[in-house]
Amino acid sequence: MKHFSAPLLLAAACTLAPLPVLADLALATARNCMSCHNVDRKVVGPAFKDVATKYRGDKAAPARLATKVMQGGGGVWGVVKMPSNPQVNEAEAKKLVAWILSQ
Repeated sequence: MKHFSAPLLLAAACTLAPLPVLADLALATARNCMSCHNVDRKVVGPAFKDVATKYRGDKAAPARLATKVMQGGGGVWGVVKMPSNPQVNEAEAKKLVAWILSQ
C-alpha cells in the first residue's frame, strides 16, 4: 500500500472540489454595502452585528434578507428605506447575508 503525505492529499482534494468563495468585508465594500452599514455600529442602516443578533435562529431569514439586499426594503429598522442594489446578483446576496449573519 502506498502512503501519501497530508499536503499532497490536500492539494489533490482542492483540485477535485473547488473551494467556495466566501463573502467578507471586501465583497461588502465592493458592492457598496459599507456606504450605509458598518460591522459594529449603525450608520444609515443597522450594524451587521445587530442584524445578526435580530435574526439569530430565524431559519427563513437568509432567503428573505438576500431578497432585501437585491430589491431593497424598509420598515424593520426605522423610516429610512434600503435602496435596491442591482449590482448584487443572487449568489452574492446569499454570500453577503451568510457573512452578515455570522457576525
